[in-house]
Amino acid sequence: MGCCCSTSKRTGTPGYEEPTVLASQTPCEYHDPSLNVTVSEVEALHELYKKLSNSIIEDNLIHREEFQLALFRNKNKKNLFADRIFDLFDLKRNGVIEFGEFVRSLGVFHPNAPLEDKITFAFRLYDLRQTGFIERGELKEMVLALLHESDLELSDDMIESIVDKTFSDADINGDGKIDQDEWKAFVSKHPSLIKNMTLPYLKDITLAFPSFVVRTEIEESDM
Repeated sequence: MGCCCSTSKRTGTPGYEEPTVLASQTPCEYHDPSLNVTVSEVEALHELYKKLSNSIIEDNLIHREEFQLALFRNKNKKNLFADRIFDLFDLKRNGVIEFGEFVRSLGVFHPNAPLEDKITFAFRLYDLRQTGFIERGELKEMVLALLHESDLELSDDMIESIVDKTFSDADINGDGKIDQDEWKAFVSKHPSLIKNMTLPYLKDITLAFPSFVVRTEIEESDM
C-alpha cells in the first residue's frame, strides 16, 4: 500500500524521498531522536514543495525565481539573502532544489535544531565567497542587504561606522577576517543574528512546520 503511494509521488517529484526516512534524518544531528522532524511535517512540506516548485515552471523543481517568489512575493526582486539561501539549499549545485534537498536544508530552521547548526548555517550565509572566513567586504554587503530589506537609508559614513564596529568586535585576533570560532563567540553575544536569519526570511516556508507557528495549518500559507 505504501509502495504504490510513494511510487506515484516519487515519479512526480524529482529527488523525492520517503517521509519516514527524511523525518528520521532531518535534522540528522539532533541529540534526542524525539526532537526530529515528524513524518506529518515532512508530508506537509511535500505539499508545500509541490506548490512552490510549480509556481512559475511546472516541473516539480524549485528554481531560483520560484524561491525568490516564495520568500519575497517578487520573482524579479534581486536579493542577496534569497540568493545565498538558495545556493545553500542547492546541495547538488545543479541550479534547482529537489525535494530531499528542500527538507534536509530546511531542517536547520526548525526550533529544535541545535544552536550550533544554526550558527554554522549563518556563517556560511555570510561567507559569500566561500573562503571559510567572513571578510569585511562580505560583512558590508550583508549589512547593505539588511538595510535595503528594512527600507532604511543611512549615510555612507554611518554604514562604514556600523561595519567597522561590528567587524572589530567579531575579529578577535585582528587578522582582518572572521573565522568560525570568532563567529560563534560573536553570535553568542548577539543571538539576534540567528533569529533574524531564520524567521523573517522564511516565514511562509516555516508555516509548514506546526511547531514554527503555533497551530498554523499549511493551508493558511497563501502564495
